[in-house]
Amino acid sequence: MNSLRIQPVVFGVAGGTASGKTTVARKILEQVGAGRVAYLPHDAYYRDMSHLPVAERSRMNYDHPNALETSLLVTHIRELLEGRAVQLPVYSFADYCRKEETVAVEPAPVILVDGILILAEPDLRALMDIKLFVDTDADVRLIRRMERDIRERGRSLDSTVQQYMETVRPMDLEFVQPSRRYGDVIIPGGGMNRVAIDMVVLKLRDILQQHGVDSK
Repeated sequence: MNSLRIQPVVFGVAGGTASGKTTVARKILEQVGAGRVAYLPHDAYYRDMSHLPVAERSRMNYDHPNALETSLLVTHIRELLEGRAVQLPVYSFADYCRKEETVAVEPAPVILVDGILILAEPDLRALMDIKLFVDTDADVRLIRRMERDIRERGRSLDSTVQQYMETVRPMDLEFVQPSRRYGDVIIPGGGMNRVAIDMVVLKLRDILQQHGVDSK
């Protein structure tokens, strides 16, 4: 490896369920340019549950850190840091299992990771150069979560509320909210906070310029 190659920057965007963290990540991608960023959503790394009956899969706690194969995400970040492409898993939230296909992610000057638990994982957190935490009121997050799960993931209202009360809220209080203290920057309001997003984009464009990459 060329010793003069500038090390990519690992950029993490965390926050509670439906806080707007993925919206923040997407807005950053749109403004910086998706081709200049290697995007690794933590949601893609949910463990495959295809070996279990569907009814049993639906009862699993998907908001606990153990539900995600974070070790694979850590490996993928390290591979990208070394200049090697990785195969991003594709996860079906409707079926609670990984699909056979994967998506190739090429090395880039910026590695963007998002997810509710990324700052709660010490090994993952240690790889990040910049850490954001998206802070949104709990009642707003609950409404967004219900709308998303019903519309996009084929869940019923009853199952969405039950999951929220039994696993989402307790895990948020135990793991997600305490990880807020690790954020370098706190973004209130999620994707609606244009000022904070613009500041992040300016920082990332500066990083790209340091890599000799033209930015928008």
